[in-house]
Amino acid sequence: MQSSIWKIASYNPNKKRSNWLALLLAKNRGLASGKKLNEFLHPSFEQILSVKLTEVDKAVQRVKKAISEGEKIIVYSDYDADGICATAIMWETLYDLGANVMPYVPHRIKEGYGLGKPAITQLAKSQIKLIITVDHGVTAIEQVKYANELNVDVIITDHHVLPKQLPKSYAMVHTTSLCGAGVSWRLSWEIVKKLQSSYKNILLEKLELAALATIADLVPLTGANRAIVKLGLEKISQTKRPGIIALMKSSGISTKIGTYEIGHILAPRINAMGRIEHALDSLRLLCAKKQETADQLASLLTRTNTKRQDLTVKAVNHAMRLVNHKHLIGVISHETYHEGVIGLVASRLAESFNRPMIVISKGEIYSKGSARSISGFNIVEAIRASSEFLVDAGGHPMAAGFTIETRHIEIFAQNIRRYAQKFLTDDHLVPIINIECVLGTEDINQNTLAQIEKFEPYGVGNPQPVFLTRKMLLEDIRTVGADAAHLKLQVAGLSAIGFNMGQQKVQLRPGQFVDLVYTLSVDNYNNRGGIQLKVKDLTINS
Repeated sequence: MQSSIWKIASYNPNKKRSNWLALLLAKNRGLASGKKLNEFLHPSFEQILSVKLTEVDKAVQRVKKAISEGEKIIVYSDYDADGICATAIMWETLYDLGANVMPYVPHRIKEGYGLGKPAITQLAKSQIKLIITVDHGVTAIEQVKYANELNVDVIITDHHVLPKQLPKSYAMVHTTSLCGAGVSWRLSWEIVKKLQSSYKNILLEKLELAALATIADLVPLTGANRAIVKLGLEKISQTKRPGIIALMKSSGISTKIGTYEIGHILAPRINAMGRIEHALDSLRLLCAKKQETADQLASLLTRTNTKRQDLTVKAVNHAMRLVNHKHLIGVISHETYHEGVIGLVASRLAESFNRPMIVISKGEIYSKGSARSISGFNIVEAIRASSEFLVDAGGHPMAAGFTIETRHIEIFAQNIRRYAQKFLTDDHLVPIINIECVLGTEDINQNTLAQIEKFEPYGVGNPQPVFLTRKMLLEDIRTVGADAAHLKLQVAGLSAIGFNMGQQKVQLRPGQFVDLVYTLSVDNYNNRGGIQLKVKDLTINS
C-alpha cells in the first residue's frame, strides 16, 4: 500500500483567516516577507531584465558590426527543445534586423552534441565570419580555438555551469539563472535596444518560445524564470505563431494551456525530432510563416513522437527484465536501444525502482550512456569516478551522459557498483513525498483550489502542492485506461484518480477508510469542471 515516506511541512495550521492556505504555502516556500511573496505571486517583466549576463556589451557590439558590414552569421543550435527555441528567438530577431544570418542544427547521431570541427570547417569555407552558439559552448575549448584559427569569431550564449577552463570566445554571454532560450531572449533584447528599439514589441511576443523552453528544460520556476513562464503562457494563449497553433491542434490541446501541457505534450514532440530524426524540422515548425506548412510539420512531429514512444516502451520493457534487484545502481546495456531514448529509459527505470539507473546503447566500438539519479546521490560524480574507462562525460547531479568504449562497459559497471556501495544508503532508496499540510475533507473546496492556483505555474523549484487527508470513506473503486492501469475512486463524496496505480484495486473495497496523499485540480475530462484528487499514495486506515 503506502510506498513512500510522507514528510509533512506544516502541522496544525491556523485556519482562522480565509486565505490561511495561501499563507501556509508561502511560508513553506520561504516567502515569509511581503516583498518576496508579492514578487512570487505577481511576476514582472522587470524581473527578467534584472538578470545580468556576462560580456553582453561586447557581444552586442560584435553583432552590430556583423550586421552593418554584411558578414555571414550562423546561429549554432542544440537539438533539444531549449536549443531549438533559443535558435528561433535569436535567428528571427537577427534576420528581422537585417542580418545575413542562418541557423545550423547539428544531427544528434551523426554529429553529436555542441560545436563540431567538421561543421566549423564547412561554415568557414562558406565565408561565415561569426558563430553564435545557443544553449551550449562553455566546454568547447578546442572547437572555439579551431574556429579562431579559421578567422571565425564565436559568441557563446549558454546557461550550463562554467568549467574551470573556458574557451577563448569573442564573448561569453552566460548566466545559470535562465535556460538557453532565456539567455537568447535576454541577449536579443540588448541587441534590439541598441540597434532597433521599435522591435521590442515583436520581441515580447517571443517570450512564448522562452516560456516553452523554460518549462521543457526543467529549470527552477522561480524569479526571472517564473516571470518568463507567467508572461509567456499569456502570449501562448493568444498566439498567432502558426507553429504553436499547429502543434497544439495536432496534440489535441483545446483547453487552457499550462506547464503540464507544455512539459508533457508539446515539448516531447519538439524533442522527438532531435532524439531520433533531425531537429531542424522542429525549428522549421516554430519559424513557419504559413499555417499549411506548420500543420504538415506538426503532423510530422506527432508521428515522430509516436515512434519515439514506441522505441522507449520497447526499451523500457526489455530493460526491466535485465534489472538486478541486488544492485544499488543499475547498469543496463543492449545494442537494440536507440541512443536518442536511453535518457528516457533511464528516467523510467529510476522512477520504477527508486535507485540510480544507467542505460547504455551499445555500439561496435563506442557506446553511448545516459544516467538518471535519485535525490541525494550525485550521478555525474559517480560516473566521473570511473573516468579512466570513459571517452567523455558530462551532466549534473541528477542526470548525466557519457561515451564509453564498448569493451569497457562491464568493468565500468563493476566500478560504479562499488562506488554506490560506499555512497548510497538505505535512506536514499526510500522515496519521500513532501506534503504541505493535512487537510480535512471540509477543506477540499473551490476556495482552497483558488488559493492553490495563485501559486501557478508549477514546476521545478515550485512543485504543485501535495496534501494529506486521513480517514476518507471509500465509496467506489474502479480501474480505467489501457490494461486497467489507473485507479479511479469515489471517496468521501469526491472524485479521485491514481495514475499507474490500478494494481492496488485488489487490496481495496467499499466501506474502508483510507489516508490519501494527493494534489488538487479541476477535472477537465469531458468539461466536468469539478474538483479532482490526483492520488500520489494511499494507505488503509484501520
